[in-house]
Amino acid sequence: MRILAVCGSLKAESANRRLLSVAAASAPPGVTVVLSDALRALPHFDPDLEAHGSHAAVARWRQEVAGADALLIASPEYAFSLPGVLKNGIDWLIGSGELERKVIAITAAVPGPGRGRRGLQAIHDTLAAVSATIVGGEPIPVGPDFERDVRTLVRDLIEVAAARSTPERRL
Repeated sequence: MRILAVCGSLKAESANRRLLSVAAASAPPGVTVVLSDALRALPHFDPDLEAHGSHAAVARWRQEVAGADALLIASPEYAFSLPGVLKNGIDWLIGSGELERKVIAITAAVPGPGRGRRGLQAIHDTLAAVSATIVGGEPIPVGPDFERDVRTLVRDLIEVAAARSTPERRL
């Protein structure tokens, strides 16, 4: 199984990037968690760009998502919503279908309980446009239980994605 890890923050030392690194390190045998940096290179969403041919960064992003069995998105909350860079990345995938019916875990590394919920709700609402199966959706406080909570989310994501990929589930 291949899980594409997407950070909603471009900050190199973000807590959400750390969360994704913990997720990658905790993946069991047979599961690969690959951290994507494709959002950084995407142009602003503009359908007219495609009218003049495929943009290399967009093609790479679409290929990464299409090749994943599931996604893990860790994102901060910006102004009670999702970061623009993450929304832009999702916008590039809405019409082309790579996110359609994907299993996607969403979370946020937060400094304390109660933070990040509005941003996660905004991500959830945006992904509803593609009939994604959402796993998690709760923020994970940075603290003594951080790594355990990340491992639990990864386990839950793997279970849901594996169940969706069984032949009887595809009928």
